[in-house]
Amino acid sequence: MDDGGDWVRVASAAGLAKGEMKPVEAAGRDLALYHLDDGSWRASDNVCTHAHALLTDGWLEGCIIECPLHAGRFDLRNGAGLGAPIERDLTVYPVRVDGDDVFVLIPPA
Repeated sequence: MDDGGDWVRVASAAGLAKGEMKPVEAAGRDLALYHLDDGSWRASDNVCTHAHALLTDGWLEGCIIECPLHAGRFDLRNGAGLGAPIERDLTVYPVRVDGDDVFVLIPPA
């Protein structure tokens, strides 16, 4: 641990194919883990900032996640909301893959 938070193991890299996502839990937070088509990994809060809906119930296309409730879309590279009805960006977290282990950096509370 350092002042930047804790790296928490959330999944096995072999358990999530490119283009897929899944809900994970880390340090009491409900997160979404994404293995993008380009091979990169991303993580975000799993609840849409507009209304309570799980993003992992939505649609992943490239680096864009679309909420299943009101079709709000977020760019997973930076969490930016991409238009209405999104009024607040999505929190995204750094991801590190070490061998078959996928870690997410959880900031201090």
